[in-house]
Amino acid sequence: MKKKLSMKWIPWLMILPVLLIRGFTTIYPIFTTLWNSFFNIKILRGSSEFYGLQNYIDLFKDEKFITSIQFTFIFVAFSMVFHVILGVILALVMNMKFWGRRFLRTIVLIPWAMPAVVAGMAAKWAFNNDYGIINDFIRRFFHEFQLNWLVNTGTARISVIAMDLWKDLPFFAILVLSGLQFISGDIYEAARVDGANQIQQFFRITLPLIFKNVVTLCIPFTLWRLTTFDLVYSMTSGGPGEDTALIAYRITTEAFTNLNVGYASAMAIMLFLVMAVFSAVNIKVSNRVRTE
Repeated sequence: MKKKLSMKWIPWLMILPVLLIRGFTTIYPIFTTLWNSFFNIKILRGSSEFYGLQNYIDLFKDEKFITSIQFTFIFVAFSMVFHVILGVILALVMNMKFWGRRFLRTIVLIPWAMPAVVAGMAAKWAFNNDYGIINDFIRRFFHEFQLNWLVNTGTARISVIAMDLWKDLPFFAILVLSGLQFISGDIYEAARVDGANQIQQFFRITLPLIFKNVVTLCIPFTLWRLTTFDLVYSMTSGGPGEDTALIAYRITTEAFTNLNVGYASAMAIMLFLVMAVFSAVNIKVSNRVRTE
């Protein structure tokens, strides 16, 4: 009996170092951020005073924070809708049998492999009104075309969402492609014998079989959208004004530019709660989809 008990604890002892490291790098920062959110911390003076819930109250009075919340939800919603639609289409294209598809699958990942800061800086040049490649291409058809993409609120937001899609859509499509490759060709052959056309095969075979895979992928991809910082930082710096400042960008600027650590910590906790609720809902939906 004692031998069985001792053997039972061996796996836990083996993973204990990993659990300690993970706890230190995850749990400790969360509790530290929560603690800091209740204080008015003045780094330059080296002092802090207890603020209670004042930082959280100030959040909902801050118009810049409200704007960042609005754009964050717009960014996540539009980005994920297009990730799913275009990602499935791109995956279907890469799953077709044609010459050079292996080469296509390789080069399609180049945007994803590129650092977001580099992609953002390239986009800043590409969307420039005077010498950007995008306006240059449009002017080949409309000679008098003039549009400062990153100066106007609407077009700046569209540009940020477009660049996010350009960068991460290929990775989403590759993961969907992995699900497509598990579908047996015999199913499609049987459907063709029964007279099903390409559209019917997609909606009655392909989509139901990859639906669970797509729903599962939406969880991490949505969380990554909620924490996007580097693309906005390098592309628009939150401008024009604060119209493209995502919550993660606002947290960074408050903490490291304005040195308002307590206020930034309150923002981070609010973002953490949003992500926790969203993850719980998505996991519940995903589990329900898997069991159906």
